[in-house]
Amino acid sequence: MSALPPVVAVVGPTATGKTALAVALAHRLGGEVVNADSMQLYRGMDIGTAKPDEAERDGVPHHLLDLWHVREPASVAEYRRRARAEIDRLRAAGVVPLLVGGSGLYVRAVLDELDFPGTDAAVRARLEAELAEVGPAALHARLAEVDPAAAAAVLPSNGRRIVRALEVVELTGGPFRATLPEPAPHYPAVVLGLDREPAELDARVAARVERMWAAGFVAEVEALAADGLREGPTASRALGYAQVLAQFDGALTPEEARERTVSSTRRFVRRQRSWFRRDAHTTWLDAAAPGLVDDAAAVITDRTIGP
Repeated sequence: MSALPPVVAVVGPTATGKTALAVALAHRLGGEVVNADSMQLYRGMDIGTAKPDEAERDGVPHHLLDLWHVREPASVAEYRRRARAEIDRLRAAGVVPLLVGGSGLYVRAVLDELDFPGTDAAVRARLEAELAEVGPAALHARLAEVDPAAAAAVLPSNGRRIVRALEVVELTGGPFRATLPEPAPHYPAVVLGLDREPAELDARVAARVERMWAAGFVAEVEALAADGLREGPTASRALGYAQVLAQFDGALTPEEARERTVSSTRRFVRRQRSWFRRDAHTTWLDAAAPGLVDDAAAVITDRTIGP
């Protein structure tokens, strides 16, 4: 291991309790949190993303929150640049960086050596215009012809992801999935995965959505819509936000918007679990265990100090 502190990543599905564990570990290890939730990068997207407030942060510095305006598209490459700069600064100061979030690609982008192909404005504009004209299903069928593996991994309804896949194929001449190779580590890292029983997690998701609505989530979306949320190719598709925008458009009733948010979040949780379970280097912990913080600290000690 390096003489500098390792990166401790706390990952796993939504609503497992990653923030609470990270804050407890930060107090114990002398660490600070680096956000790896792609939607918490957006200013004003607070209630719907469960962005930790001052009380939840409990005095622990949190970095890489509120970076982007909701109209800006997400950029994994830009996020990686900022996250690594923050992590490098913390490690040089002897502070343990706790990389925390459920956005799997963002976590991998920081911890591993990944090649992100560039973009071409003309190609992207042409594909987006075609998407608007013929819809995602037609472009997904084309993707299935040129890159079957990518088509199998991208939902037929995810127009933005389909456009990106076709753009990469056109620009590189290679398959889209080839941009996610077997990882080579960029940092010495301990990756802790949090999970709960599916039924318990389903109940926690429903309770979380209830809290969102009670906390004024609809008003938050209304304010963001007035500030350009609909123009944001990433933020406008966020869980909950997309459903409430559909409610504003009359496509969903208020009750349907809430129910769709619950069901969509539960499906997302299952995709997150599948993503993170692929990494054999992750040590999985039961988020409901009474000794969770001790268990997590023991894993970190074992991995960094050894027997």
